[in-house]
Amino acid sequence: MLVKLLKYNLKDVNKVLIIFYVLAIFFAGMTRLFFETANSLAGEVIASILSGVTISMIVNILINNLMRMWANFRHNLYGDESYLTHTLPITKSEIYLSKTLTAAISLVVNTLVIALSLLIAYGSEKNLELLKNSLLGFESALGGGFYLFLAAVILIFFLELLNGAQCGFSGIILGHKMNGGKIGFSVLYGFIYYSASQVFVLVAVFIAALFNKEIMSIFTENSATILSFDTIKLIVILALISYSLAVAITYFINLKIFKKGVNVD
Repeated sequence: MLVKLLKYNLKDVNKVLIIFYVLAIFFAGMTRLFFETANSLAGEVIASILSGVTISMIVNILINNLMRMWANFRHNLYGDESYLTHTLPITKSEIYLSKTLTAAISLVVNTLVIALSLLIAYGSEKNLELLKNSLLGFESALGGGFYLFLAAVILIFFLELLNGAQCGFSGIILGHKMNGGKIGFSVLYGFIYYSASQVFVLVAVFIAALFNKEIMSIFTENSATILSFDTIKLIVILALISYSLAVAITYFINLKIFKKGVNVD
């Protein structure tokens, strides 16, 4: 039943997103075509416009994905479909797990589509050569571990998005325990949860700064500080651990509150 529910959730979330996926890849292809064939000012202007449209499609993918997940969560668990959902032979833990897995899988697909779109639009031989030369310098500075470092940064980005999705779930769960103004309270509680998660990450970095003068300079210096690569790696590791903990803590808090009962509309 969990697998069937997961399939249903993924279908519901992605039936709109698929349009943005296709548009992002289409405009990425047009961007690449015009950038490589433009031999006039007009062609370069069109290429730049298409590039902007491609970026806007990428942004729309991220925004619409989160909005669809939150709408799906509210509709299935507190809206018209909630009566059917809560009568299914499945536990509340499995229901909430399906929503979380839906969010995680959708965000992974988003990341892949965005990466593919960027590669199509800007992955010319010239650009790839420039990127390669840039990476060689960073790789040397990072002791040959640049690609692992890059993977960690991408993972942090993913966890940040997943954290945002979870905080939205938190807001909906708490907002629908109110007698009135449920949508407004959902937004308010979601914002509070998200702010708290960001403070949690910031506090983790600040605690590390108490033992590292270079990290402390971020909090004490007025001007921009150039950090060593070792310090940057340490901050990335801290962020990775902090966001993982934030996602896990929010998941279990949401699950505990959700299991206490649901007040459907």
